[in-house]
Amino acid sequence: MDATVTDFHYGAVTPVAAYLMACLGSALGLRCTVRSMRRGSRRQQNGWLSLAAVSLGCGIWTMHFIAMMGFRADGSDISYDTRLTLLSLAVAIAVTALGVFLVGHLGSGAKVLATAGLLMGLGVAAMHYIGMSAMQVHGGMRYDTMTVALSVLIAVVAATAALWAAVTVRNLWSSLGASLVMGVAVSGMHYTGMAAVSVHVDPTGATSAQSSIDQLSFLLAMIAGPVVMLVVAATIVMFDPDLVLGEGARPASRTQAARSSTPTATGQRGPYGQYYEDTGSESR
Repeated sequence: MDATVTDFHYGAVTPVAAYLMACLGSALGLRCTVRSMRRGSRRQQNGWLSLAAVSLGCGIWTMHFIAMMGFRADGSDISYDTRLTLLSLAVAIAVTALGVFLVGHLGSGAKVLATAGLLMGLGVAAMHYIGMSAMQVHGGMRYDTMTVALSVLIAVVAATAALWAAVTVRNLWSSLGASLVMGVAVSGMHYTGMAAVSVHVDPTGATSAQSSIDQLSFLLAMIAGPVVMLVVAATIVMFDPDLVLGEGARPASRTQAARSSTPTATGQRGPYGQYYEDTGSESR
C-alpha cells in the first residue's frame, strides 16, 4: 500500500534550519570565490576556490540531510546506507569544485557559465538522488518523472545563478543578499525533488519510535563533520581583511601608501636622498 509521507515531521524547524545552512554555505562560497579573484599567487587563488567548493558543497549537502530529518513515511522504518550517504557528500563537493574552478580560472563568459552551471546543477541533482537512494524503507520508493525533471532544472538554474553571482557580485551586502536567494533556490530544488517521491510500504514491515530516534541520531552524526567545516570556513572568512572591508578597500589604501612613498618626477633631492615636488622654492 502507498504510505502517507511528510517532509515536515518537526514542523517548520527542519525547513528553516535547512534553509539557513544553504544560505551559510552559499554566502561563504560566494565570498571565497570573490577573494580568489583578487591579487595573489595561483596557489592562493586555488586555495580560496577550494574553500569555496567545500563551503558550497557542505552547505548544500547539510541542507539536504537536515531537511531529511523531517521526512517520515507512515508504516515504515527509515534507515540510511552509510557509504552512499558519504558518497553523496563527496559528489556535492566535487561538482561544486568543478563549477567554481571553471569560472575562477576561465572567467564569466556565457559559454563558461552555461557549461559550469550545467555540470554543477546536474551534480547537485545527482547528490540529492544518491542521498535518496541511501534511504532504506520497508518497501519501495517511486519517483514522478516530470517532477524529477523539474527538480533537475531548478538545480541547473540555481547552480548557474550561484556561479554568476560568485564572479559578478563584489559588495559584501550584495553577496549576502545573493546567498539568501540561493538558499531559496537550493531549498526549492530539494523539496521539489521530495514532492516526486511516493513510498509503497510492505505490510510485513514495522515502524517504531526507536527507529525514528536511530534515524535522527544517524543524520546528526553525518552532518557534524560538514557543519564543523562550515564553521572553520566562516572563521577564515571573518578574519580575512579583504573580505570584511570589501573590494577596493585595501587596494586603495595600498595605492595611497605607494603614492605617499613614491618620489615625484620633478623636484629636488632632499638631505636623505628623497625628492620633493618642485613648487618653485628650493630645498635648503
